[in-house]
Amino acid sequence: QVQVVESGGGLVQPGGSLRLSCAASGSIFSTEVMGWYRQAPGNQREFVATMTGDGSTNYSNSVKGRFSISRGMAKNTVYLQMNSLKPEDTAVYYCKIICTSVQRPGTSTDYWGQGTQVTVSS
Repeated sequence: QVQVVESGGGLVQPGGSLRLSCAASGSIFSTEVMGWYRQAPGNQREFVATMTGDGSTNYSNSVKGRFSISRGMAKNTVYLQMNSLKPEDTAVYYCKIICTSVQRPGTSTDYWGQGTQVTVSS
């Protein structure tokens, strides 16, 4: 089984910064993609940023130039540096890993964390 844990959320004023962390652990055989998604109240979950195993990144237009996804030193960790935060960035942020497991090395599966709340307000 694979576990995904996010941390780093909180309350920040508009224009401020936060860094989210995500660590995946368990019987991971190969990681294909790690990324961040968010869900505001009353909205569907939306894509924020992803990083592939070879380091390629992709961002939603709403965060491009303000958010940065990076790989941690530990295996299967990823960060989301969020700068110039706006009230509309308020949401629960979820980390997702797409990977194969030791038990099923030929099958890719999505695993999600429980989410961390980010609130941008004065």
